Amino acid sequence: MQIRALMYFDELVRTSSMRQAAENLSVAPTAVSRQIENLEEFFGTPLVERSARGVTLTAAGELLATRAGRTLRELEHVQQLIEDLKGLERGRVTIFANGAIVASLLTPALAEFGRSYPNIRFEVIITSARQAIEAVNSAQADIALTLFAPGTTEAKVVARSEIAYDVIASGRHPLAGLKEVTLRELARHTLALPEKSFGFRQSFDAAAGRQGLIIEPAFTVSALEMLKELVLSDMAVTLLPQLSVRREIEAGALTAVKLAAESAIRTHAELSIAPDRQLSFAAAKLSGFIEDFMRSQLKAR
Repeated sequence: MQIRALMYFDELVRTSSMRQAAENLSVAPTAVSRQIENLEEFFGTPLVERSARGVTLTAAGELLATRAGRTLRELEHVQQLIEDLKGLERGRVTIFANGAIVASLLTPALAEFGRSYPNIRFEVIITSARQAIEAVNSAQADIALTLFAPGTTEAKVVARSEIAYDVIASGRHPLAGLKEVTLRELARHTLALPEKSFGFRQSFDAAAGRQGLIIEPAFTVSALEMLKELVLSDMAVTLLPQLSVRREIEAGALTAVKLAAESAIRTHAELSIAPDRQLSFAAAKLSGFIEDFMRSQLKAR
């Protein structure tokens, strides 16, 4: 069995289309079909079922699919480690990240890091905190950078910084001139919050519950970017880490008001890697750089 056959099969699994897989691989559809047939001959069983609607996996195909992707990723990782032995400061790092941390922490960190290592390439996948951790554990990602990751995880946390949430309002909002605000005071204003699947929203609801409050936001959204836009348009106020709207605050478009001590809400930014997987030169350098960057940017207030 050849690695190429697994590569073609993995691409077919990803696209569910012989034609699309062939286009992505820059080969003829017959080449993909031939490699799949080679795999079926090797394993002695059908792996896919073809129909007018496309390609579906058999039970054996599903079994192979769950392992083929990881095998290929591990081979790429080994190739990177071999290049490291040759002293080649290049490679690719896959980062899974979630939440407001992407624009405010990861992007500037990558920009600065890239100037020192111009031959390293980055793949950034924006997803949920749980999926980011699962990606590290399954070798899909080298690094996970998350806000409010699951409490129980097999991933190794190499850096952890506390993040405080502030009330974010436009400069024209009545709250803009205050030094601090309580959750009870905040409840009197039109509020926009993330949906309840977000870790911050769960922390917010828990904090309100401890004070005997039930706060229903006027806007519940799944995109953090939309929270910012609602505030910029004077439709609502929200709660976000200052770092996620630093640019707008510096431009004077938004302002941040601290929550009073009894109403404070904090989560954590975590940098995680797989506990049993040697990082490549590129991934190790980036991990250390982001750890230092977090330490300098996310200082306790």
